[in-house]
Amino acid sequence: MSKLRFAPIFILLAAVSVTTALPLAGMAPLAYAADDSAKAETVRPEIGKPLQAAQALLKEEKFKEALAKIAETDAVSDKTAYEIYFIDRLRGAAAARAGDTKLAGSSFEAVIASGRLTPDEQAKIVHALGSLYYDAEDYPKAIIWLTRSLKEGGNDPQTRTLLIQSYYLSNDIPRATSELQKDIAADESAGRTPSEQTLKLLVSCALKANDKPAYLSSLEKLNTYYPKKEYWLDILSRIQSKPGFSDHLTLDLYRLKAAAVQLQTSGEFTDVAQLALLAGFPAEAKKLLDQGYQSGVLGSGPDAAKQKRLRDQANKGIADDQRTMAQSEASVSSTKEGTGQLNLGYALVTAGQFDKGLALMESGLKKGGLKRTEDAKLHLGIAYQLAGQKDKAIEAFKSVQGTDGTADLARLWIVQVNHPLK
Repeated sequence: MSKLRFAPIFILLAAVSVTTALPLAGMAPLAYAADDSAKAETVRPEIGKPLQAAQALLKEEKFKEALAKIAETDAVSDKTAYEIYFIDRLRGAAAARAGDTKLAGSSFEAVIASGRLTPDEQAKIVHALGSLYYDAEDYPKAIIWLTRSLKEGGNDPQTRTLLIQSYYLSNDIPRATSELQKDIAADESAGRTPSEQTLKLLVSCALKANDKPAYLSSLEKLNTYYPKKEYWLDILSRIQSKPGFSDHLTLDLYRLKAAAVQLQTSGEFTDVAQLALLAGFPAEAKKLLDQGYQSGVLGSGPDAAKQKRLRDQANKGIADDQRTMAQSEASVSSTKEGTGQLNLGYALVTAGQFDKGLALMESGLKKGGLKRTEDAKLHLGIAYQLAGQKDKAIEAFKSVQGTDGTADLARLWIVQVNHPLK
């Protein structure tokens, strides 16, 4: 996860003007005062004059020379609290512009501790300190000041992002994860889409913690809101390699992959076509093979002849199904369990006969006596999706349970139906 970049120096300079007029002793009151109680306070010439010179140098962007001028005041003894405040304030601005984070930080911490800032000024400088320490990679101090900024200045999203990144970059992964999950939950509860940056950081936390289940769940959430081909491929690979994922779901995994990102290689096209043919779905096999030919993945190279034989086999299977359809319907309708109706119905759906096929599948599921009921519900959801019945597809997918991978596939089908790749 790349580190965010902000410009805290400019925040500091917005809070601390380098053109502030100094109220010198023995002179008429000048424009600047931190608050009403400061209006009567002045600084002595031996302090004020070096500070005025430093201000002029800052306007000329001679930052190190300005720091040197400010350092001349260190020799003056018995400085008042007001003089110290003014010195720290100007030194902090000069140090920030000079890139001296340590000096800028200590100076502005002293300014805040003086109690002379207005609430608005203090909020700006507290936030700037957090940003300054973050940019300097001093994450423990960044956490302190960013936390205070959120407490005193409200829940600014950019500040919260910096705070969570500070936890992450300081290797407090549990805290970073917890805070990210709170933000995501709050967004979802309010009907807002979590930011892509927040979701990516959650994925990075899981990766950094080597927490494979957390990585998969966070990647799924990222892919839900911001789907990408590379996310899908990673998710599907990890789902297939999860402990307990059943080999009999290989065809269903390929079905989801074909719908979400399309099959990628000639081997995938031929493998899934063979599986579909073995399962008794020649129309599905032909559709996938046709996609392979249309995309240019199939039809050339050393396996071209094998690919043609598969397509010929699929065409023959379609012709055979059409010839024996009436007999098949009568046969499956007379059985006591619904597997035959489900399979025949799915075959009809893949052949484009949606109404007839869905009716058979629904009837088979109600009849029961199934060896794999969760598979049947998954296939019914896929059939609804193929028929363009989105709401019914989602309802079917939500009903799928099980620990063999069917529930995982059903959950991902809902993502695909709701958030297809563009």
